[in-house]
Amino acid sequence: MKKQKKLTRIFFLICLFLLNKNIYSQDPDFYIFLCFGQSNMEGQGKIEAQDKTVDSRFRIMEAVNCSNLGRTMGSWYTAVPPLCRCYSGLTPSDYFGKTMIENLPSNIRVGVVNVSVAGCKIELFDKDNYQAYVATAPSWMTGIINEYGGNPYARLVDIAKLAKNDGVIKGILLHQGESNTGDNQWPSKVKGVYDNLLADLELHPDSVPLLAGEVVNADQGGVCASMNSIIAKLPQTISNSYVISSKGCTDTTDNLHFNSAGYRELGKRYAEKMLSLLGIMPVGVNSIDAIDSYELGQNYPNPFNPETTISFSISTKAFVTLKVFDALGREISILLSEELSAGTYSQQWNAAGLSGGVYFYRLQAGTFTETKKLILLR
Repeated sequence: MKKQKKLTRIFFLICLFLLNKNIYSQDPDFYIFLCFGQSNMEGQGKIEAQDKTVDSRFRIMEAVNCSNLGRTMGSWYTAVPPLCRCYSGLTPSDYFGKTMIENLPSNIRVGVVNVSVAGCKIELFDKDNYQAYVATAPSWMTGIINEYGGNPYARLVDIAKLAKNDGVIKGILLHQGESNTGDNQWPSKVKGVYDNLLADLELHPDSVPLLAGEVVNADQGGVCASMNSIIAKLPQTISNSYVISSKGCTDTTDNLHFNSAGYRELGKRYAEKMLSLLGIMPVGVNSIDAIDSYELGQNYPNPFNPETTISFSISTKAFVTLKVFDALGREISILLSEELSAGTYSQQWNAAGLSGGVYFYRLQAGTFTETKKLILLR
C-alpha cells in the first residue's frame, strides 16, 4: 500500500512538472495571429526585393512541408515570403506582421500561421460539414486541400496548438468572401468557424478579435465588390470583430486579386486596427484609413486586472463621452468628455480599488451611442 501511494505521488509530481513546464515555456511577449481564407489571404502578389527584408522578430510557423524553402511543417522561421504555401505569393499577413513589429516594443515578437485555399467558400472551414464541400471541389482545389491533409480547418487548429505552446494567440485574420458573393448567411457561417476555433483552442472571445478584410473594392472595379455590404454586417454577428477597408487598395487586371502594392496596404490596415485594439497608435498614422462610421471596440484584454484599453472610431468631428458603469447602472468613471476630430482613439482604464465582476462602458458621440461589457478579475 505504501509503495502504491509513493508511486502515485511520484506520478502526480511528474505530471505537475510537465504541466508547469508547458505553461512557463509559453512566452507572453510572443504574439501569435491565425490567418485563413481563400486566394487573397493565400497570397497572389509578386514577391519583390523590398518584401524579403524581414526583422527576425517576425516569425512564420509553416503549415505544410516546403522542401524548396527548407522549411518543415510545425517549425518557426523568419517570416520571409511566401507565408502560406510553398509557392504562394505576397499576402496581407506579410505587411500585417511587418507593421506590427515596427510599432511594438523591441521585446515583442510576432508570429503568424496561415492556412488558406484559393477559390474556396467559407464552408471549407466548417469542421462538421467540410467533407460535403470537398467532395464537390474541382481537382485543382483538391490538390491544395490535400496539402493540408484533406482538412484545412483541422490543420489550422493543429498548427495553432503547436504555436500556442510558444506564445499567446492575440487575434484571427480572415480574408474570404469572393466565392460566397451574395450569400447573406456568410456572417453566421463565419461565426460558426470563429466559435469552433475558440472552443478547440480554448480561447476567450473577448480576448481574441476577428479582423475580416473587404474584397477588392468597387473603386478598383472589383468584380465581387457587392460582397463588401455583407462583410460589413459581420460585427453585428460577432461582437469582437472588425472589418478592414479595401478602399484604394490596388488590384490586378482580373479585378479579383490585389496586386503587390494592394496587399502591402491592406496588410498595414489589418495591423493598424490590431494595434489600436492593443492601445497603440501606429507610427505616422493619425487615424485609421477609411473610417466610414462610428464604432466602439471590445476592450482589450478582457477579462482584465487591473488595466484595460478601450478603442473607438468616429467618422466626423463630435463631442465624445466615454463612461464606465457597474452592473446596477451606476456611473463609476468618466474616461473621456471632450470634442474630438474624426479618427480612431484608445483610452486606458485602471480599475484598481474596484471589486471584480461585470462592468459596462458606453460611448456617446453625437447621436451615436453604444454600450459593451467588460469583466474585471480579482
